[in-house]
Amino acid sequence: MVTVTQDGALLDRRRVELVDDDLPAIPHHHEGQLLPMDAALALVERVRASAERHAALALDGVAAAVPDIVGIAVRICPPLPPTIAERLTDYRARNVADWVMYRQALAIAASGRGWTVDWFDPKSIGAAAAKELGVASFDAHFLHMRRGVGAPWNNDHKLAMAAAIVAAKGERNRLQ
Repeated sequence: MVTVTQDGALLDRRRVELVDDDLPAIPHHHEGQLLPMDAALALVERVRASAERHAALALDGVAAAVPDIVGIAVRICPPLPPTIAERLTDYRARNVADWVMYRQALAIAASGRGWTVDWFDPKSIGAAAAKELGVASFDAHFLHMRRGVGAPWNNDHKLAMAAAIVAAKGERNRLQ
């Protein structure tokens, strides 16, 4: 998770684990494929419940560290079949269903706190962040910022920061 000011300055970054240690991280994609359907359904439900609990705790931690958070940005989710059973049996769906479940858990936790949830497209978020910051290249801006903060930073962190900047700017515009 990356938290920024409305002007794009980094306030906080942290890794968030959304699953209990005794549960698998990708039940649709892997573990559920090895079980009978009823056991796979139960496993996915346990992981979903764990993700929702951990998402709420993670946002509690961020809110305690950084005051006045008003929203989050979450990567858009591809459409999935409506039931867990269909997601487990559909090859394309089971390859993305776990990540969708985690994004939805974060969105649910944020909404429960009264925070805005902005869904972003990773293909366009860098350009949108550059526009919001008034810079020619978000990649260059990010590299400069990263040098001052230090590792670890990867492409997911860069996307999260760009999305946070766009969401923060959008929130400022909503408040004006």
